[in-house]
Amino acid sequence: MLELNGGNAPAGDLIKDVSEATFMADVIEASKETPVIVDFWAPWCGPCKTLGPALEDAVTKAGGKVRMVKVNVDENQMIAGQMRVQSIPAVFAFVDGQPVDGFQGALPPSEIKAFVDKVAALGGDDGGLEEAITMAEEMLEQGAAEDAAQTFAAILGEDASSVAAYVGMVKSHIALKDMDRAQKLVDEAPDDIAKDAVFMALKAQMELAAGAVDAGEVSSLQAKLEANGDDHQARLDLAMALLGNDDAEGAINTLLDLFKRDREWNDAAAKTQLFKIFESLGPKDELAKTGRRKLSSMIFL
Repeated sequence: MLELNGGNAPAGDLIKDVSEATFMADVIEASKETPVIVDFWAPWCGPCKTLGPALEDAVTKAGGKVRMVKVNVDENQMIAGQMRVQSIPAVFAFVDGQPVDGFQGALPPSEIKAFVDKVAALGGDDGGLEEAITMAEEMLEQGAAEDAAQTFAAILGEDASSVAAYVGMVKSHIALKDMDRAQKLVDEAPDDIAKDAVFMALKAQMELAAGAVDAGEVSSLQAKLEANGDDHQARLDLAMALLGNDDAEGAINTLLDLFKRDREWNDAAAKTQLFKIFESLGPKDELAKTGRRKLSSMIFL
């Protein structure tokens, strides 16, 4: 299980050369306290001369949240063989005594920093998961959805009840356009997570987004309603199309109008969709509060 509670290390202890004799202590055991990045290199390797210093710089700037060890493959062939290193440079990240990530070949500085930040996030320095979650959310915002998904998965491995990590995992797969996986996660959410307001809001957003895809064009639906104001399906579709265009207020007002016209139509579809929108917006959203008040006044007339 991942240990997300790494501590700070003295600057001089952050980066060191290791051998087969010290690998167990400096990597396996040390990674149970702080994530350790292992750089397999050789003096004759050109790309290693670029990658190594860049890794050292990024690890140093991480301020003790991650350590780095360097393994000369010419002098430590047994370790290289055990790790199945086939080409160098090869880099592995260890957390809680286990390899959790890695790459081969040289990378640009921006990707090196992202890798180190991701590994550092798996350790944290506050005895909890908040920093790791924050880091993963930042990865997702910056477009690194694959890295974010891996980090959220590691957090869930430590705390399967983390709503933030579970929601982040779903959002990561949505960003990766893997809607089947995202929907599977939603459908199989543990009961404690499924009942959480944040998760329920995300689930409502996904359901609304799916409905908006098939709703049609706003202009054509408005034309249909102008031709026949009693076309309830067109009014419902218009609300969903407006929602798909990020016009939540227009969608709410359109559904309120539909509810006012026929509250029981299509198994109370207007009320059902309104509740989904309110849920997706969250309890503190002003549009949701206003919409709930208007709906309540209609229900209890």
